[in-house]
Amino acid sequence: MKILLLEDDTALANILVDFLEDDYEVVQTYSMKQAESLSEEKKFDLYIFDINVPDGDGISLLKSLRAFHDETPTIFITAFHDTKYLKSAFESGANDFIKKPFDLEELAQRIENIKRHFGLDTLIFLGKEILFNTKTYTLKIEEKNLKMTHKESEFLHYLYKNRARVVSSDELLQNIWEFDEMPGDDAVRTVVKNLRKYLGKEHIINIRGEGYKFE
Repeated sequence: MKILLLEDDTALANILVDFLEDDYEVVQTYSMKQAESLSEEKKFDLYIFDINVPDGDGISLLKSLRAFHDETPTIFITAFHDTKYLKSAFESGANDFIKKPFDLEELAQRIENIKRHFGLDTLIFLGKEILFNTKTYTLKIEEKNLKMTHKESEFLHYLYKNRARVVSSDELLQNIWEFDEMPGDDAVRTVVKNLRKYLGKEHIINIRGEGYKFE
């Protein structure tokens, strides 16, 4: 799992990186602008943003990312204790919020909760007899093992992580493909067709005029 950490306190940033790197790949920056650039260049599984940084704030950054269909789960960390910041954080699209000072184990548990909720573990049960391995791009359906392509695996994982809502073709294109290789809607339809061959039509639902939903 890859984490983007935006934290301008050098001492805290170093502590967090040392702690998180035991289990995750961590990219850390002190700058809101650099965090925005990194989010465009790479795909992350989790954002951990400080609210107050020298060149902006994490809340404005997340609002901008959400406006461009970036639904990456996000935890805010902050020294502010005023509830107005808590409200602003969640209104911007945050998934969790932790106040400084905090115990590292508390952060670890919040990350575990995010992983469970958004299906970020390597092994995910998609149904009673369907096991999805996000690392090997394989599906185990009953006793049969099926190998997917990298893109098919990313596509399925994205739909699963966002299973509570309908995901548009535009959002899938922006979040699955790199900007310089982005194909057209036909690519989305092709992947959907292939996934339905593996899983059956009942798991990948086409909501006419809106997009797709995992059931």
